[in-house]
Amino acid sequence: MSVENKMDDSRRRLLVATSAVGGGLACAAAVPFVASLTPSERAKAAGAPVEADISKLQPGEMMTVEWRGKPVWILRRTEEMLAGIKKVDGEVSDPNSDRPMQPEYAHNEYRSIKPEYLVVVGICTHLGCSPSSKFEPGSVGPDWQGGFLCPCHGSTFDLAARVYKSKPAPDNLEVPPHMYLSDAKILIGEDGKA
Repeated sequence: MSVENKMDDSRRRLLVATSAVGGGLACAAAVPFVASLTPSERAKAAGAPVEADISKLQPGEMMTVEWRGKPVWILRRTEEMLAGIKKVDGEVSDPNSDRPMQPEYAHNEYRSIKPEYLVVVGICTHLGCSPSSKFEPGSVGPDWQGGFLCPCHGSTFDLAARVYKSKPAPDNLEVPPHMYLSDAKILIGEDGKA
């Protein structure tokens, strides 16, 4: 082997070794960068569907679960509450939730899959305050059948979370995607339609 061939061979080895080290360093630098692009476990959990056990929820009681960082109310309505909903159909802005922002199963006067249960996001559609429950008839006014009152700007919602006419809130409370896994469990965040 000549001197020139030995030098070319040394250069090739040096080039291969340098390339290998550079490639390894590039991979080592890229791994944390690529990992930062994937959602964290906390972020995944924040958007994941949430199961709610409604087996102990008595008629007239409401429970709150968190989904995507928002409060979701599950209200088990009594027969009296359901009757009160029918009495205010003419007083609410969107009685059958016909606006396209609601899932198909909310397009009825009860805004629910099962009339007995109301499942809504507990955030006012006006400026994002959380309304308070005012289930007792007459507690907000003489014709009040029960529902929710937003303390920030006075928007009122009936027991189907439909906004009353001439109130600051532009829409009914949001019905999140949900489905019943059994008579005792609801899955919030997924409705089997997607």
